[in-house]
Amino acid sequence: MTSKGFTRRSIVAAGAALPLIGTLRRPAFAADFNYKMATGQDPTHPINTRAQEAIDRIREATKGRVEIKLFPANQLGSDTDLLSQVRSGGVEFFNLSTSILATLVPAASIPNVGFAFTDYDAVWKAMDGGLGDYVRAQITKSGIISVCKAQDNGFRNITTSTRPIATPDDLKGFKIRVPPAPILTSLFTALGAGPTPINFSELYSALQTHIVEGQENPLAIIATTRLY
Repeated sequence: MTSKGFTRRSIVAAGAALPLIGTLRRPAFAADFNYKMATGQDPTHPINTRAQEAIDRIREATKGRVEIKLFPANQLGSDTDLLSQVRSGGVEFFNLSTSILATLVPAASIPNVGFAFTDYDAVWKAMDGGLGDYVRAQITKSGIISVCKAQDNGFRNITTSTRPIATPDDLKGFKIRVPPAPILTSLFTALGAGPTPINFSELYSALQTHIVEGQENPLAIIATTRLY
């Protein structure tokens, strides 16, 4: 079953502006600024592939003065932990789902409204236009900064270990893992399922121990983490 809702990911940074680059000369091999960027996706996910390309170009453009180290696959903690870390400055950049960000910025949940978008044309028009501007403005008010427009994470799909989900009726009583996000908990509750909020880093064990029967994520996540 493919949900016509859509999920987007945002890259956020600690609220303080990046320091101005000083005029003091340093050896070419020594970075003046060292930052950490965390993501929850598998290292092979397109988000991480492109992030590493950007990091390499930044290092080249600054002649090594700005060094950003990428930590994929929740290496530095769960998504909810990392959101706290970016707010405290423990992590400078964090790529996260807008559904997780919505626990801090409620407006960020708007792109995750079930069946709100019929196709990508509608998504880009909204998120690269006025709706995206509004969401980013609300993020800034929370003390962190959205450093780019929302990135594509795809339409969400359900995978299961017990039975196919072909119609809404198949969700009745179905135990499904959802991110710790009220918008998705309420969606699947309305569809008659039994949603259980679990961080992605704990998803495999939850499926193995049958705490849940299935989960929902975009195809890129399903493919790179072998949830199929």
